[in-house]
Amino acid sequence: MSISERLWNETYERQIRNRLQARENFPVAARFLPARHRANLLDVYGYARLVDDIGDEAPPDERPALLDLVDRDLDRIYAGAVPEIPVMRALARTVHERRIPEEPFRRLVRANRRDQVVTRYGTFDELLDYCTLSADPVGHIVLHVFGAATPARLRLSDRICSALQVIEHCQDVGEDHRNGRVYLPADDLRRFGCTEDDFRAAATPTRLRGVIALQAGRAGRLLAEGAPLVRSLPGFARVAVAGYAAGGFAALAALDRRAYDVLSGPSRPGKTRLLAEWSRMLGRR
Repeated sequence: MSISERLWNETYERQIRNRLQARENFPVAARFLPARHRANLLDVYGYARLVDDIGDEAPPDERPALLDLVDRDLDRIYAGAVPEIPVMRALARTVHERRIPEEPFRRLVRANRRDQVVTRYGTFDELLDYCTLSADPVGHIVLHVFGAATPARLRLSDRICSALQVIEHCQDVGEDHRNGRVYLPADDLRRFGCTEDDFRAAATPTRLRGVIALQAGRAGRLLAEGAPLVRSLPGFARVAVAGYAAGGFAALAALDRRAYDVLSGPSRPGKTRLLAEWSRMLGRR
């Protein structure tokens, strides 16, 4: 069954939820939250997963029309009408319950539209500009879910979310290249003398490891700048956001432990390290 067909299949929503709960992109800490918060977050991540699936799995010539459909369903949600896609109907419940503004959802669609036409980034600043569409909106939505969105917190959240996106790009260098995309900045690749063949190697060449280490260092600084967000939050919001930040720090440690060799095997942190980092984030002063 193609992604186009799955969009209208009621089981697709359950499949997304199962995938999210089984993988690291639904934070370990979120599983300790009350059921109402978990349900809201799963609705949000289900939407993000839907948009990503369209951008990555649908036939290229169908992607613009499918993203148009998502935009039309967002129109329906904010007009008080019933969306067509089951996943979007689940999202509507959370949007109305938590009064989440529409702009962050729109930006995630724009990020996937950009992915269809932009496959390389010249500088780290250009990559960060992409993160304002592909990553930062998720943090805004999460803060709205907890009723904790303020201008100062949103700015700190942007640091954390951009860092997490850069880290994911470091982890997925080989997969992204096979899909025709390179998120490592071109000016850094040139400076380190990297070639296209480096991305196809069985183990990550030293020069490419240097580029990945550079991006990881930048991501670590962004995470550190955003970390004060955790202690500014009350209750369960603090638990959830600490989990996101902890996931980033644990992922950076895993990359360092493998000496930034991301092509010979997965570079993912274990749950023990994630929980340790989560505890550390919650205990920070």
